[in-house]
Amino acid sequence: MSDLSHTRAGTRADAHADMADHPDLPEMRERYDRTLGGRDVALVDAPVFLLGLYCAVSPWVLHFTSSQPALVQHNLIIGIALAVLGLGITASPSRMYGLSWAICAMGAWMIVAPWIVGSGPDLGVVLNNVIIGGLAVVLGLICAAASMKSGGAMGGRAGTKATAGRGKAGFRD
Repeated sequence: MSDLSHTRAGTRADAHADMADHPDLPEMRERYDRTLGGRDVALVDAPVFLLGLYCAVSPWVLHFTSSQPALVQHNLIIGIALAVLGLGITASPSRMYGLSWAICAMGAWMIVAPWIVGSGPDLGVVLNNVIIGGLAVVLGLICAAASMKSGGAMGGRAGTKATAGRGKAGFRD
């Protein structure tokens, strides 16, 4: 059988030398760094998504669909919005981390919503929304901290090829 692991020079070490001489190596490294640059909080996007899903189905889980019809619609809409933000953070973290403050705002709204949207909510409904809201605020703050750490709303893209060589007003030097 032939040994396919050998390169044309006959050793494996030459394969690494071939990649070191690749003409697009600096661009590939920059792209790799840019892609991974926004993934400081890789474990937050899934909990935000799952929290949104639970928020959307919580009226049926806790059986307050008949006693609080306004909160049913409210939790469904807010839950879908949280899930979409979680998916957005997963798909494009450098663009979506700027919206992490929206997760905090939605969490704060979820805490007060039973008294504003609902009519005489019982303890289970209040605790459900307060827990969902508190978790949303915490997860949103974690995302916001990661966004600020990686360069603010720009997502750490200030030194990319698109802005390289440009002066104060964005014009070429």
